[in-house]
Amino acid sequence: MRDSSYNQQLKRLNLIGNTMENQNQQGDTTHFGYKTVNKEEKVGKVAEVFHSVASKYDVMNDLMSMGVHRLWKRLTVEKSGVRRGQSVLDLAGGTGDLTAKFSKIVGETGRVVLGDINDSMLKVGRARLMDRGIAGNVEYVQANAECLPFPDNTFDCITIAFGLRNVTDKDAALVSMFRVLKPGGRLLILEFSKPVAPGLSPLYDFYSFNILPTMGKLIANDSESYRYLAESIRMHPDQETLKGMMETAGFERCDYTNLTGGIVALHRGFKF
Repeated sequence: MRDSSYNQQLKRLNLIGNTMENQNQQGDTTHFGYKTVNKEEKVGKVAEVFHSVASKYDVMNDLMSMGVHRLWKRLTVEKSGVRRGQSVLDLAGGTGDLTAKFSKIVGETGRVVLGDINDSMLKVGRARLMDRGIAGNVEYVQANAECLPFPDNTFDCITIAFGLRNVTDKDAALVSMFRVLKPGGRLLILEFSKPVAPGLSPLYDFYSFNILPTMGKLIANDSESYRYLAESIRMHPDQETLKGMMETAGFERCDYTNLTGGIVALHRGFKF
């Protein structure tokens, strides 16, 4: 049984999260984890986080998820329906896990664009893919999800894995993604979400706010960035809210699949 100090900490964190979630963000402020910041500040602060963790990103992903993130990403690829010769945008593509898989599927006649707003992540991803001999049908673009630099109706599929929660204006990003999808195209969002399995939430909270920052300190010499990542997960819309946001942006036949008890959810929507 956890001690009373932990229970008090958990109640405080949940209260902060609920207060921030209900705050009106239509003005000049938004959330950066549990902190309130000016909207123009958030992009820079998120950039600092990923500049800091880029070199240890893959190691930390394996440790944090005990390797399960690879299964989540495999399911994303399976549900994407991507075929040979198609064009794919792997947005917030980080170190290129999904890009590598899509590159093999689309073949020489297809194209995969690895897009990321953070140049440190983009450089790590590019080096990693080139070291694996993945080239020719892969392009790299530094891009903000809120205003994608592509013509209308460009891609057959867009994926964004563990990146949407870091976007300042998620509604604008969804509209931008809808615009650059071809008719018949689909969007897949793989993101941390709200646990639905009974009894999972308190265990997950304890892990996120106690174990995760410690791992970040030991492995990446950066506990604060991983504390922010834990907070950003709590501020992200739940499964049904995100589904509604996708529908508002124009996507149809939207659905989601809870993974690992709802710790992660895979959302999918189509453009017709």
